[in-house]
Parts: sequence; structure tokens; C-alpha cells
Amino acid sequence: MTKGGKGAMTKTPITLQELRQRIYRKAKSEPTHRFWGIFTHITKITTLHEAYQQARKNNGAPGIDGKSFADIELEGVIPFLTGIQEELPAGIYQPQANRKVEIPKTNGKMRTLQIPCIRDRVVQGALKLILEAIFEADFCPNSYGFRPKRSPHQALAEVRRSILRRMTIIIDVDLSRYFDTIRHNILLEKIAKRVQDPQVMHLVKQVIKATGKIGVPQGGPFSPLAANIYLNEVDWTFDTIRRKTADGNYEAVNYHRFADDIVIAVSGHSSKSGWAELALRRLWEQLKPLGVELNLEKTQMVNVLKGESFGFLGFDLRRIPNRNKNGFFVFMIPKKKARTTVKAKIRELIQNAGAKPAQDLIKQINAVLTGWVNYFRVGTHACVK
Repeated sequence: MTKGGKGAMTKTPITLQELRQRIYRKAKSEPTHRFWGIFTHITKITTLHEAYQQARKNNGAPGIDGKSFADIELEGVIPFLTGIQEELPAGIYQPQANRKVEIPKTNGKMRTLQIPCIRDRVVQGALKLILEAIFEADFCPNSYGFRPKRSPHQALAEVRRSILRRMTIIIDVDLSRYFDTIRHNILLEKIAKRVQDPQVMHLVKQVIKATGKIGVPQGGPFSPLAANIYLNEVDWTFDTIRRKTADGNYEAVNYHRFADDIVIAVSGHSSKSGWAELALRRLWEQLKPLGVELNLEKTQMVNVLKGESFGFLGFDLRRIPNRNKNGFFVFMIPKKKARTTVKAKIRELIQNAGAKPAQDLIKQINAVLTGWVNYFRVGTHACVK
């Protein structure tokens, strides 16, 4: 009971976590429900603050405005977030241009990352926090990338499980510039199946159109969620194939996706001859209407029974006999690129150390090595030579 008079009660504000759980449960129980009135949740200080904390944790470089986290915290985080909170419902928020950063690829080409300013990262993060709660209810179990309580290690474990369950023909899929080819109209249609809040849809348009007429920029918090929404129906198509081709507990086709990294495992039994080619064709048929293309030069089909290996999430995987020759296990080793990259990082730290105290340099090197080891510890043999 409260001061408000007889029978009056104060409604305790729910936390962001509770809100997300409620949205998720609603979405899960009503698969065709379209959400409205959710823009107000995006603009709440609690949502914006959590988005800021997540951006702060990732500690990215400043965007095109040059403003760093240190600059914002010097002026005050709450005034910074309050400014965003006022702009959004007033309809005067406009994303700034992204800062483009060229990252060298192993093939000698460059990959362009587009870094939003911190203000835009916070807005994208808040949008993601609310929409993620809806679409998590729709996502397929065979998708692992950038999702709550999911990790690359889980994806690797499932791929290894498929191989040990005699799915020995592996299709190592490479999508050609996936993030750059996402069509805005198709993505918006997919989001609109679950969202009928015009302010939210307008904000999504602002975010994805800030960098052009096609594609979503890699480097912002919203892009991974958008990428998962875009391929969700493809994921479910292959889950249906998995169920329909299974013989009791024995599966014949398994599909695993982490963002734009896809592996399809197919039974190597003689009765399933040609199934791998059919699976690859079905994938191509599913991707074509989305405007997503296979990189035919890099997409490969390997037979692990013949000792052939393939790459997935930084590892090379190979099926080899165990010591007693009475069984098999999946040998996982960090790819050469992963070993080269960590050595280059350490070399760069040493070269740029200058007059830095040795103790500080050692801490930096240990941080790099710890991160590398924590990721690659699931491998059969993870060392840097």
C-alpha cells in the first residue's frame, strides 16, 4: 500500500532483463504476433545505458566525430544518454556517417569495416536489445553467431558431433560478401512480419540506409542481428531437411551456421550418394532470391574419410583414427592464419613498446596470449610455433 490512498499501489518498474524475457515469451507463444508500442522501450534510459555499457565493454575506436568514451565520461554519461533519449521520440535523430577502416585479408584484398560513432552505436545497441528479444524466439537452433548464450565453441562441437555420427561429406560454404549484399527491402519485410511499430521501422531504416542502398555495415551492433534475421528461413529449411532425412536417431544431413560461416555435413553412406550435391543446390536455391551468392572459388566439398580437412571458425578440422585404430576422433588445430595473426600482434606490441616498462609490456602480451588460448583451447592441439 502507498500514500496514494486506499487500495492504491505503486507498480514496481520492471528491469530490462525482465522486459526482454516478457517480450521473448510473448513472441514464443504467439509466432505470428506483430509487436507495437515497443519504441518507448528502446528510448528508456535503462535500455540506452545498457547499450552504452555493452559498447563500452567492446571499447571500439571513435567514429567519424572523433569522440571517445573518455570524452563522453568526462562530460557525463547521463547527459549524453539523455540527449539521445530526447532526439529519438522527437524524430530529430539522424545517424552520422560511419568511419571506414580497411582491414587486410589473407588473400591480399581488403575488407572494409564501418565504425559508427559512439552515439550511433548506443542507438543501434538499444534497438538490438529490444528486437533481439523478439527474434530470438524465432531463430533456428542451427544458428550460433552473435546470439545470447551461444558461442563459436558450441558451433564447433556440433560440427564435430556430425562428423562422429558418420556425416563425412563436408560442404565448406563461403558466401560472397554476405553483409554487403543484404537487400534492405527484403530485410525490412522480414522484420515487419514481427514489428508493426512505425517508429521502430523508421529507426531500422535509418540504421541500415546510413551507408547506402544495399548491405548492412560490419562494425555496428545491429548488423549481426540483421544478418541472422535475413538467413533465418534458410536455417529452418535445412532443419526441416535434417528431420525429414533422419532415420530414427541417425541424421543424414546437418547444417551449422555462425554468421556468414556455414558448414553442411552429409552422410557418406553409399545409399546417400549425390545427397551432398543436392544439399548444395538447395542452399543455392534458397540464397538466390535473397541476392546472396556463393563464392564458388572458395566453397568446397571434402571427404573426411579420405583424410581431407576443412576450415571453420579459425580451426582446421580433420577426422583421424584414434591410437588403438578402433575408432576415430576429430582433430582440430588453429588455422595457420590464426597463428600468424597472434604472432603479428605480439610483434607489433614489442616494436611499439618504446620506453614502456617491461612489466607493462608483459601484461599486454599476456592479455593477447590469454585471449588466444581461451578461444583455441577447445582444439586438439593449440600452440603457436
